[in-house]
Amino acid sequence: MTDLDTVTTWIAGYVKAWNSNDPEQIGALFTEDADYYTEPYARAWHGRQGIVEGWLAIKDEPGAATFEWHPVSVTGDVAVVQGITVYSDKTFSNLWVIRLAADGRCREYTEWWMEHPRE
Repeated sequence: MTDLDTVTTWIAGYVKAWNSNDPEQIGALFTEDADYYTEPYARAWHGRQGIVEGWLAIKDEPGAATFEWHPVSVTGDVAVVQGITVYSDKTFSNLWVIRLAADGRCREYTEWWMEHPRE
């Protein structure tokens, strides 16, 4: 069952892992057979180990970005959240589709992102 409290807890864990790049923290977010799509039509990083490896291959340095989010829709099966990621030199709008397992770990994650135009 996906509810706002579970989604909020998961995203807090995601941001913590984002800022640590700790393989255990990253892996703890996902089920053993999870799929992580960095873009809707990209090939998924499959499985906890594949997700950790993919994440670390393109990791941000800890503290390199800030992230704010709000829920768009949270149902029993899926959460959709909208976020803003701000780096020192660029800003992105994000749309995340998160499917959580009953234990609160993610079983499927898909991200849409778009860089803001530079002024």
